[in-house]
Amino acid sequence: MTRRTKPAVDAVEILHRRFYAGKPARLKNIEDPRANEEIARKILELRAAADLTQAQLARLIGTTAPAICRLEGADYEGHSLAMLRRIAGALNQRVEISFVPIGRSA
Repeated sequence: MTRRTKPAVDAVEILHRRFYAGKPARLKNIEDPRANEEIARKILELRAAADLTQAQLARLIGTTAPAICRLEGADYEGHSLAMLRRIAGALNQRVEISFVPIGRSA
């Protein structure tokens, strides 16, 4: 008797099961894009919570509004720890780094 999994109704879950579940190489390929998107989303959320425009945040950290726009883009791959610290400082935050076993979300 084979054990069936509960039918998925969430599109993301369906795609995950079909293309990524049990496929470590494919999962590894999406780690960096997920991390980049998470960083970008966090920058945008913190900036919005501080009620700052991209231009205002840029002035606070000594860069340009287009640079902030790039940093908030989900496909941006150039986040540096130095820049994240500058942003964090301007928003009265600090950067925290954690190491998580592969295959487990943070």
